[in-house]
Amino acid sequence: MPSSDAWPTLEELGRHEAELVLPRLSERLAYELGKRATDAAWQDELPIVVGIWRGQHQLFHSALPGSSADNDAWLQRKGRVVTRFEHSSLYMGQLCRDLDTTLAEKFLLPADEYAAAGGAFPLRTRDSGVVGWIGVSGLPQRDDHAFVVRILDEHLAATRD
Repeated sequence: MPSSDAWPTLEELGRHEAELVLPRLSERLAYELGKRATDAAWQDELPIVVGIWRGQHQLFHSALPGSSADNDAWLQRKGRVVTRFEHSSLYMGQLCRDLDTTLAEKFLLPADEYAAAGGAFPLRTRDSGVVGWIGVSGLPQRDDHAFVVRILDEHLAATRD
């Protein structure tokens, strides 16, 4: 999954968030999403960790060969960004790049706890808004983000069929 040279715009990132809305977030759905992500990562031999949270409750975790505890730490830091701002971690990173600042400077958040790097994505439901997040860590940040968007898009397409 090669990264393109262009960073996505806030408009593009916001469109992803508006379109990728789930009907609900249950333990079963978290497992299905996590399994879909893990299966795709195994197939493509991606050295990532996959995680899904509802609130503060982790519903799914998978660590593939080549990933490490460092990826888990990055995933937690990215997830805190989603929980705090209800936007993807890449969206918040792009917002800061557009403003020529950092998350730490703009929002006074410690960099060792928050990472505005791509890979964590809000899980929105039709009735409740943001109820959790899904994330991966182990690839370049735009690829982490694109992987999560792909998994959500594939899941939603399969449920429409």
